[in-house]
Amino acid sequence: QVQVVEDGGGVVQPGGSLKLSCTASGRDSTFYAMGWFRQSPGRQRELVAKITTGGIPTYADFVRDRFYIARFTAENTVTTLQMNKLESEDTAVYFCYAEPLIGPLKGMTFWGKGALVTVSS
Repeated sequence: QVQVVEDGGGVVQPGGSLKLSCTASGRDSTFYAMGWFRQSPGRQRELVAKITTGGIPTYADFVRDRFYIARFTAENTVTTLQMNKLESEDTAVYFCYAEPLIGPLKGMTFWGKGALVTVSS
């Protein structure tokens, strides 16, 4: 199995910054594609950013040049989401996911429980 645990989140004023982190632990975690989705009340879950095992990022248009995703691998694989110039529309629960690319769990998606980000003055 793969465990996905988010950290960070909280309340920030418009224009402020916040950083989320996510740790994926399991066999061959180096070979996990990872990323972040978000969901706000009344809306569908939407992709925010994702990053390949080689560190190549992809961003949704609505966060481009404001959010930055990165990944680090040691014992486990960690992905971070640096969020800058936050807007009230960024208020949502942010979910991290990990997708094993090799092994018996290949093709499955594992989700964290989510981290609430509230942008409010």
